[in-house]
Amino acid sequence: MGVNLKHLRYFWTVARTGGVTRAAERLDLTPQTISGQVRQLEEDLGAALFRPAGRGLELTEAGRVALSYTDEILQLGEEMAQAVAARQGQPIPVLRIGITDVVPKSFAYRLLAPVGDLPEPVRLVCREGSIDMLLAELALHRLDLLVADRPMPQGLAVRGHSHKLGESALAFFATPALCQDAPAFPDCLDGAPLLLPGAGAAVRGHIDRWLNDRRLTPRLMGEFDDGALMKAFGQAGVGYFPAPAVLADEICARYGVQCVATVDEIREGFWLITAERRISHPAIVTVVESARTALFATQRATHQTPRDAGLTSDARSKPM
Repeated sequence: MGVNLKHLRYFWTVARTGGVTRAAERLDLTPQTISGQVRQLEEDLGAALFRPAGRGLELTEAGRVALSYTDEILQLGEEMAQAVAARQGQPIPVLRIGITDVVPKSFAYRLLAPVGDLPEPVRLVCREGSIDMLLAELALHRLDLLVADRPMPQGLAVRGHSHKLGESALAFFATPALCQDAPAFPDCLDGAPLLLPGAGAAVRGHIDRWLNDRRLTPRLMGEFDDGALMKAFGQAGVGYFPAPAVLADEICARYGVQCVATVDEIREGFWLITAERRISHPAIVTVVESARTALFATQRATHQTPRDAGLTSDARSKPM
């Protein structure tokens, strides 16, 4: 029985994104095409690979086994392409980067874009997932580094070193309609609809404590591991939402929202985790430098007046 490599790629994308619709968006195909190709793979293998889970999909036991093999097959395919290019006298170094699913993708792009300006071309291979999954990939030397919102957890049997890139203050955003006639910040959050990062995000605990210290009790309308999805709900006016202040201009322009206020007390950190203590790879050095440049620029923006002149950027406590 032959297995179609294209079917494996579609299956892998659905498994990593958690649903057919997200996989279709990433591959720029229709959901019907993705579903049909995955269904064909299931028929070829004689087993169901997914089962419904809420609004998405999760792997069956057979699916988990298939995903393990698919990782290996696709990895070998990448290595084959590199080997063939080298035989033709066109070796292109590969930099394999893991990006934890809670790191804003637009921020990740800012870090990686300067790699394209290096004198020697570098081919980027980017993978997204939980920090545990990506650390396992790093331990198996399938990744050269990963970008995360926290340092490497203690007590793991994985060799790795954490390098802090910097941090950004947290800002809150909302549609103009939601802000209209709202009280001054932070009182505007009390009783208001709020969207938050999921429990897996390092900044979530800081937000919860900040709200509790100020006796603010917003209506939690949703929790999201995917920051882009949270912003999409915010764009639709479902609620206020937080994001790093370093991305404020981009978020306002892309999602049609406004920066309500910046809360300097809440800081979101960004880290690079590598297998080696010393960073010497030119592309990785470029990533570190671009991160620190972007985050340093934010320090000046943190104290600027927000876009809505009717709200204040001071994170004032409610009267006790």
